[in-house]
Amino acid sequence: MCCSCADVPPAGPTDLPLSLLEMGCSGRFELITYPLPGQPFPPQSTLPNGLPPTSLNLETEVEKQFLRDPAWLPIHDTDFAFQKVSQREFNVDSLLNCAPSPLHSGLSVVRDPTTGMLLDFTEVLLENTGLSAKNSLSLQRQPGPPSESLRGSNTNYPFLPGEIQSFKAFFLVVPPGLKAGMDFTDKGIILSYAKNPAVDAVLPSTSSEKGTDEKSKPKESPQENKKWAIPVNITSPCDDFYKRIPKPAFKWPFELDVFQKQAVLRLEAHDSVFVAAHTSAGKTVVAEYAIALSQKHMTRTIYTSPIKALSNQKFRDFKNTFGDVGLLTGDVQLSPESSCLIMTTEILRSMLYNGSEVIRDLEWVIFDEVHYINDAERGVVWEEVLIMLPDHVSIILLSATVPNALEFSEWIGRIKKRHIYVISTMKRPVPLEHHLYTGNSTKTQKEMFLLVDATGNFLTKGYYAAVDAKKERTSKHAQSFGTKNTSQNTSASQDRAVWLTLLHFLSHRHQTPVVAFTFSRTRCDENARSLESMDLTTSIEKAEIHSFFQKSLSRLRGGDRRLPQILLMRDLLKRGIAVHHSGILPILKEVIEMLFSRGLVKVLFATETFAMGVNMPARTVVFDSIRKHDGTGFRNLLPGEYIQMAGRAGRRGLDATGTVIILCKAGVHEMAELHAMMLGKPTILQSQFRLTYTMILNLLRVEALRVTDMMRRSFSESHRDTQAQEKRINQLKQMLSSLPPLDTEGQLSDLMAYYHTVTELRTTTEALQRAILESVSGLKALSVGRVVVVNNKQHLNALGVILQVSSDSVNRTFTTLIICEKGNEEGEGKASCTWSDITVKSKFSSHLLFLPGPCSHTVQKLKPQDISAITVKTLKVIPDRIIDNYNKRQQPRFRHDPPGQAISMATQELLRLAEANPDGIATLDPVNDLQLNSIDVVEDSMRLHVLRNSLRDFNCIHSPTFAEQVCVLCERMTVQEELDRLLFLMSDQSLSLLPEYHQRIKVLQSLQYIDSSGAVQLKGRVACQISSHELLLTELLFENVLSPLAPEESAALLSCLGTSPDSPQSLGIEQVLSVAHRIGDLQRDCGIPQTAEEFVGQFKFGLTEVVYCWARGMPFAEIALLTDVQEGTVVRCIQRLDEVLKEVRQAARIVGDSVLGSKMERASLAIRRDIVFTASLYTH
Repeated sequence: MCCSCADVPPAGPTDLPLSLLEMGCSGRFELITYPLPGQPFPPQSTLPNGLPPTSLNLETEVEKQFLRDPAWLPIHDTDFAFQKVSQREFNVDSLLNCAPSPLHSGLSVVRDPTTGMLLDFTEVLLENTGLSAKNSLSLQRQPGPPSESLRGSNTNYPFLPGEIQSFKAFFLVVPPGLKAGMDFTDKGIILSYAKNPAVDAVLPSTSSEKGTDEKSKPKESPQENKKWAIPVNITSPCDDFYKRIPKPAFKWPFELDVFQKQAVLRLEAHDSVFVAAHTSAGKTVVAEYAIALSQKHMTRTIYTSPIKALSNQKFRDFKNTFGDVGLLTGDVQLSPESSCLIMTTEILRSMLYNGSEVIRDLEWVIFDEVHYINDAERGVVWEEVLIMLPDHVSIILLSATVPNALEFSEWIGRIKKRHIYVISTMKRPVPLEHHLYTGNSTKTQKEMFLLVDATGNFLTKGYYAAVDAKKERTSKHAQSFGTKNTSQNTSASQDRAVWLTLLHFLSHRHQTPVVAFTFSRTRCDENARSLESMDLTTSIEKAEIHSFFQKSLSRLRGGDRRLPQILLMRDLLKRGIAVHHSGILPILKEVIEMLFSRGLVKVLFATETFAMGVNMPARTVVFDSIRKHDGTGFRNLLPGEYIQMAGRAGRRGLDATGTVIILCKAGVHEMAELHAMMLGKPTILQSQFRLTYTMILNLLRVEALRVTDMMRRSFSESHRDTQAQEKRINQLKQMLSSLPPLDTEGQLSDLMAYYHTVTELRTTTEALQRAILESVSGLKALSVGRVVVVNNKQHLNALGVILQVSSDSVNRTFTTLIICEKGNEEGEGKASCTWSDITVKSKFSSHLLFLPGPCSHTVQKLKPQDISAITVKTLKVIPDRIIDNYNKRQQPRFRHDPPGQAISMATQELLRLAEANPDGIATLDPVNDLQLNSIDVVEDSMRLHVLRNSLRDFNCIHSPTFAEQVCVLCERMTVQEELDRLLFLMSDQSLSLLPEYHQRIKVLQSLQYIDSSGAVQLKGRVACQISSHELLLTELLFENVLSPLAPEESAALLSCLGTSPDSPQSLGIEQVLSVAHRIGDLQRDCGIPQTAEEFVGQFKFGLTEVVYCWARGMPFAEIALLTDVQEGTVVRCIQRLDEVLKEVRQAARIVGDSVLGSKMERASLAIRRDIVFTASLYTH
């Protein structure tokens, strides 16, 4: 009866007014009658919320929800909407829909502690119930919707980064406009009350104990000068490894090296590690153990790599080992719920900013190829991620050998407040032998000379043998006229001869597979093509290569399988030759890598990017050249680059040594260059931290995170030792409070002004003196016999005469005879006054000459800065005699001999000068005497006269306590100045990037991305969605440039943000350029040192036509004919474009432009097809 309530006909006059009442939850019903006949028959209940919902007729429900609900009906197109439904029911209450407030209490179970029996339930008040991803950085907040759990949302707050103070640190203490405010610091009031026994009985004892306990904790482990990076000793064997880890999370079929065991022990203790080792030394073992541990702990691990191809390869390797592995790259998302996720560092950064739920369960983040932090373009991403990671995440850093691993780890340890264990090994599993090769024909094919042996000794004998072998073949002409101007470039036929000779030689010696590093894509292709006569594979290998090639390309469309590059590569591969560089199609690159790792590719011509790939060792590595173009010009390879590439030689377990060969095609390279490159130190890790608009907007979005905190924690600011500085500041404050008070009453009222005047006088004098000593005429004046005034730690305003001037122009010294107090000849005798007295006196009596009591003399070598004045006087001296006599009297035998005649005369002359001019001898005027006419010098000398004259007008100098008060003031000011300097260094004002930050904020305010108080506006929220070129894309969106275009046109236009060469086209390009110019000009006006032309120059329109045709459905083979850009580059541009389209689609949705959003989706679908987006072979 209850179920069919909806179908009951209305009550008639003969019907009894009855109704149903449900009694509690028992299922009993009673009939009740209504006193009024006109009432309806609702089912009633004694339950507080009425009956549970009854199942309505489905048709009625659909009609109610979709046809009668005004929210679903179009407002304007009433004819269409009301064909079936005559009137719509308005439900005003639905507008007042409010999410239920969270429960503020929960139930806790009380159990018997011995049996575990359930005794009772108690109500527990819940804290932080209102926290969500939209208002809190806490890990206690509620999880967001499942759709946002992986990548997060750009309206989410990130989780609180480790060791960045929580929100409380940013409470305003003083309200704007008021002078005083509130003090929120905890004064420990409870502790003071707790001494009262009556209160003690009421208060729980734990609170006070806990308080004192926490207070005493820091004293147990003093933080002063704590070292965060701890180097681990790997020289002694790790014997108790299996005792300490009886049940390891992962077992390998081989015995681990010492460095691997040490790393595993640290991981078991949940510590962070930095492992620096050569290529193929086995760093992956550390990553594998961390993944196994997290699976055992049921947590998650993120493995980040710098390159997408590397992520794909690691995905395949780890998938085979662990099974539960997912992959996240720009365009691929495979099993994202796995315990181990592999991704590029950029994706991890966006997950951290967007508060992804994955971060909650994260135990390890593994950074592979950390030396990539030196990359100028992308290095900043590593720093951002390291700073943004929350406290509970441990870090594993894997890197090639770097000289400053300790310094880098110290920085991470300091920003994370945790120890980083540094495990560094220089040992190679397979030692390398480096050779020079000069052969170029069958006759000379064995000309290979060992240059560095397996133990790392540089053999000059091998070098000279190579030089001689090369010399023998130079023409008679060159021998007679010298080989000065031989060009470094060789012709194609010479190159071909060298390669054929070398490869025949190596294949005879069974030293394949070979990786030939060539630093130009065209040279790679030419070298491979020139070997058409060479065949290095057997018929069985040919069959294997053919079937693998066909199987791999079977997923491509027919037309794509016949692309010229694929056909050419198929022919090369059959003969065991291949090419690997960024111009090759991604799927082809993967086929080549897989065939190479199987040993079927015998010779691989590759560019440097191959060395960054996964462990793909060869038997031999050949360098076509040791010079490369780095984007600005040609230079020799750096030791780090050379070691990274040479490290590909030698396969563990297969070869005793790896062979590295450098070709000497034009001539043998300089020995010094080779030595520096092979045995030099690799490049140190350097900060590439820079401010980006995305970073600034993402941090401004969240009140509790500040950009200055990010800047302060960057590696570029790692030289700040804040702990030591804080300690010193506290010391200085105590010193200041303990110093005697300063008397500035009466006559001494202008003492401070006097101090500042004298300080300025001193700095001006020093600046002038520096200018004189740097000038030619000043150095001329400092010749033998010139009388000078000396001021240094030992002498104060002492007279001296120059005896000798050194010829070294960089560190010039002046040997000078100086008159001094007896006993102060060597500075060892008891000085008559302390160093602070000297500074006081030298500051306040800059012109009074020092008159010794009992007179003596010394001869010293002075630096230019020790000479404080050059006088107009010169003396006749005999330098050699004076120096010889002085040196003789320094020997113990002659120590008590009287000084020679030359010295006596000179010292008496100096003494006479000092006595005759107690107020100072006239000095050479820089402008009139030395003819120094630069503006600075003239201004300084005028200022000097003014300051000197003004000193006489002060009242304080007449006070009887003047000298005493000056000493007090000087001591106070020395401490105060150091304190001010340290406070400045601790403040944000000393950050090197602060001026640029203010300039970028100005740009964002001008473009209305943020308001004057720094709150992020709609445009700013849109820009947060976009990872690169955020300003340009946001402006295009808000200026409606993309809306009038068709999907394929907008795709073509946005291709300028990818990597494409230059060539102007028209297609809305003018608008893009004008917007870019406007942004460039604005940046320039705000002080950013990038010209508008440089800003506009980033956007290249070379591939707009190609992308346009691709989006319209043209096959790839035809597109490749439209441009001379290599196929791999075109594919990369289109793949990057797909990411841009996704970002614009997201941004359009935020703005509310659903038309543009769907247009971007159509454009994305149009380009996502065929060979450009074929899935990676590694992920299948």
